[in-house]
Amino acid sequence: MIKLEKNDKANSVNVGSINGHVIGRVLKETVRRAGVVIRNETTIFEAHTKESYSGTMDDVFTSADKKAQDIYLRTFKECFPLCGVIAEEDSLTIKASGKCTTYFTVDPLDGTKAYVRRQSHGVATMVAMVDKGEIISAYIGDINTDEVYGYRPGSDKVFRITRLDAFEQLEPGLKLKKLSDSQCLLRNPIDSHSPLTQTLVRKFKNHEVMGSSIGTWTARLWKKEITALMLQPGWETPWDSTPVIGITLKLGYVFMRPEKDKKGNPTWKEYKPNIIKEKEWRAHDTLIIHKNNLSLLK
Repeated sequence: MIKLEKNDKANSVNVGSINGHVIGRVLKETVRRAGVVIRNETTIFEAHTKESYSGTMDDVFTSADKKAQDIYLRTFKECFPLCGVIAEEDSLTIKASGKCTTYFTVDPLDGTKAYVRRQSHGVATMVAMVDKGEIISAYIGDINTDEVYGYRPGSDKVFRITRLDAFEQLEPGLKLKKLSDSQCLLRNPIDSHSPLTQTLVRKFKNHEVMGSSIGTWTARLWKKEITALMLQPGWETPWDSTPVIGITLKLGYVFMRPEKDKKGNPTWKEYKPNIIKEKEWRAHDTLIIHKNNLSLLK
C-alpha cells in the first residue's frame, strides 16, 4: 500500500528510483499537452515582434509560445524539481539544484512564423534532456500531423508515434549505390551556399528547399523521404539544435563540414556537433547523411 506523507513540503510517494521509462512517458505527455494548447490557440493567438538572432526586430512570438512553455515549466517543477531548464521564451535559464547535473531544453513552438501564417506544415514543439554533455532523451511533436518523434533515456531506439498511438520504430538510413539515386533537402536556395556545397548538392538526383521548423524539416530525413540535409552557416540555439542533434545521432546519421585534406584539396569531414547552452554561431555549411553512405562522398 502506498501512503502519501501529510507534510505538504514533502508530498511524495516512495516507489523506488525513477527510470527512463517513466521519464519518457512524462515527456511524451508533456509534448502532447503542449501540442493541444498550440492547436487551440490557432484562431485566437496574439502575436508580437521580438528581436531575432541577427539582432533585428523581425522575429515573432505568440500567446501560444508562452502557454506551451508554461506547460513544460510546470511539468519540470512538479516532476523534475532539481533539473535545470534552458527555454526560448524570455531567454529563460534555470540552473540545476544541488548535485543535479541534468537540464532540459525547450522550444515551445518551433516555426512560429509558419504558425502565424496558418501554414499546414512546418510547426513543432520540442524538448530534450541533457546530462553531462549527453542528450539522453529528446521528443519533437509535429503540430499539424499530431505525430511525435523521440526516444527515452537508456533506449537505443527512436519511435514515430501517430495520433492513433501507433508506435513505429524508425530504422537507420538506406544504403545507396550512388548519390544520384537520392534527394537532398536544403533550408536556403542552393546559390546561397559555397561552390563546394553547390557541387555536392548537384550530384544528387534533385534537391528541395524548405524552411520553417527545424524539427519537422529534419524529420523528413528520419522518415527517409530524403537522403541528406544541407545547412548553411547560421545561429545555433540550444532549444533548436539539442533535440534535433539527439534524434539524428541516435539514428546513425553523421554531421559533415567542408575542410581541406593534407594536400589542400577541399573535402567533407565528419565532426561532432556541439551540445550548447547558449546561442552560438556555426560558421560552416553542414551536411547530414547516414554513416552507411559516407563512402559516396569520396
